Amino acid sequence: MKDLTPHCPNHDDRPPGEPIRLIVIHAISLPPDDFGGPGVEQLFTNALDPEAHPYYATIGHLRVSAHYFIRRDGETICFVDPDRRAWHAGASCWNGRERCNDFSIGIELEGCDTRPFEPVQYERLAALVAELKRRYPIEAVVGHSDIAPGRKTDPGPFFDWNRLNALLARRDDIRADAHPHVKF
Repeated sequence: MKDLTPHCPNHDDRPPGEPIRLIVIHAISLPPDDFGGPGVEQLFTNALDPEAHPYYATIGHLRVSAHYFIRRDGETICFVDPDRRAWHAGASCWNGRERCNDFSIGIELEGCDTRPFEPVQYERLAALVAELKRRYPIEAVVGHSDIAPGRKTDPGPFFDWNRLNALLARRDDIRADAHPHVKF
């Protein structure tokens, strides 16, 4: 796993005593619907050149991050140590609790609302979720759209929750319920 934690300033301390109990799945591509470039890494490290693409001018001011980013080829990058609070969820609510960043881990998949994700991304995601489940009292895996309905659409209509659920269910130490929310 590639470690870019020293280069990502967009995180802070979690509230004291707050257990990490939620994983939020996101999708991102920069520029939109374009894969493989440096845009996401640049965004999460505050190095995005607003003149490199017209869309970048509209988001270059953002200070955002995720704990992990899984590229189309399966490469996994860690931007924020999961014990720290990454700035991935924004205004959000899960099970009546607001400020999901306080108690969640954000995983970005390189993707969009118009194309399916790659099989290797699901494999890497399932392995990462299983690892995080062993380390933290994770109760559920949800989409960004589930905690910020009306504001966010990711991971989008092409994310296959049933596929993720099946991969998780195959692991001896993981038992997951069905779509749309993976619960433990």
